[in-house]
Amino acid sequence: MRDHGPITPEQWLGKLFSSRAAREGRVIRRQLRDIDRYIGRNRFEAELARRGYHAVENAGQMVIFCNQEPIRVIL
Repeated sequence: MRDHGPITPEQWLGKLFSSRAAREGRVIRRQLRDIDRYIGRNRFEAELARRGYHAVENAGQMVIFCNQEPIRVIL
């Protein structure tokens, strides 16, 4: 596979939210290190807020709920 240069934050976001799971309003997850590397935490959180989505962080992963439904944490 050829390297087409570094991915832009816009490309990374586009790929993330155009996934089938995201388009269908399901749950996706990404490594925190990838979020930090490609887009940065502040920009990522701003995009979640813009879309009305929620996310939770655990064990180096971000679990993203690609819908606007309420979240209930089960202890």
